[in-house]
Amino acid sequence: MSSQPRLVIAIDGPSGTGKSTIARWIAQELGLSYLDTGANYRAATLWCMKNGLDFDNPDAVDTQQITELIRTMPLAQDLNPNNFTLALDGEDITEAIRSDEVTAHVSVLSTRAQVREHLVQLQRQAIDARPRIVVEGRDITTVVAPDADARILLTASPEVRMARRGQQLRETDQNPSNVQNDVIGRDQKDSALVDFMSPADGVAEIDSTELSLEDTVTVVLAEIQRQQHANGS
Repeated sequence: MSSQPRLVIAIDGPSGTGKSTIARWIAQELGLSYLDTGANYRAATLWCMKNGLDFDNPDAVDTQQITELIRTMPLAQDLNPNNFTLALDGEDITEAIRSDEVTAHVSVLSTRAQVREHLVQLQRQAIDARPRIVVEGRDITTVVAPDADARILLTASPEVRMARRGQQLRETDQNPSNVQNDVIGRDQKDSALVDFMSPADGVAEIDSTELSLEDTVTVVLAEIQRQQHANGS
């Protein structure tokens, strides 16, 4: 067990804000672990696909069946920000969870409260095991880690978010043709259960629309330091 004091940093935000890149950069800068909770939902989606769930008719997919499958999911995560990887039953799925097929189906899981509740428990267990960590997603500041030492909501204009997401898809050889649905569509579906478009009390909102990646990191680091001082940590 590390003798260093607890430091949990929670970062939320809609698609295309760069929160994964920012969170990983912050973790590297501060020497912390890194957890991408969106990757958990993608891994669970892939696990359900491997176990024969028919996502072509999502209304017919039973929530209890999904939850039971996730309970058996043999997921292993390396929370090193320099090498964040996931494995299912010993198979590296770090790239596989970014496929167009998984992206198309992940909202079937993320929009179900019972499924989210189970994955939230897994995420909290990861935080408890590595309490010096940056955690990013959509409900980290309000649900997963509302007692985090620093809580930040990262936002940007829809136009900028779509441009960034399109570039990211091109860089990873994914199909950028339906980027509006990937960004706006997923946000609309997930916002039915989670408010990640406006900051809760005590959560700092940082708009990165006019900021470069480096400038955003600088602003986020300053806000983390401000909150730590304000909390006496």
